[in-house]
Amino acid sequence: MNIIINNSSLQPIYEQIVIQIKDKIMKGELKENDLLPSVRTLSKDIKVSALTVKKAYDELEEEGFILTVHGKGSFVTSANQVLMLEEQKKEVERLFEQAIRKGRSCGMSREELTELYQLVLEDLV
Repeated sequence: MNIIINNSSLQPIYEQIVIQIKDKIMKGELKENDLLPSVRTLSKDIKVSALTVKKAYDELEEEGFILTVHGKGSFVTSANQVLMLEEQKKEVERLFEQAIRKGRSCGMSREELTELYQLVLEDLV
């Protein structure tokens, strides 16, 4: 599995792993019942501690993206369709928030932001 770790990032390494695996699931690169690399294998491949990979897998399991079966490995779950949609909605919300903050920092009023949103929406629909 191709996971790229940015050691100069302020984001913890386990979060980088979680985000990249979720992204692979959302893009369909990882599908339901696909077996993920073992904790040891992935930790060797990306040159990080096995505990870091374990923490990432634990978070993915807690969020319902994977299921770990003792002695067999970690698998992508079938319930991830709903979770993926929710993740995508959270991303849209984050981008809206970012755009609004940018507009406000440029001095745009609520009305101007709303009008701009309406114009962009009309162009796209």
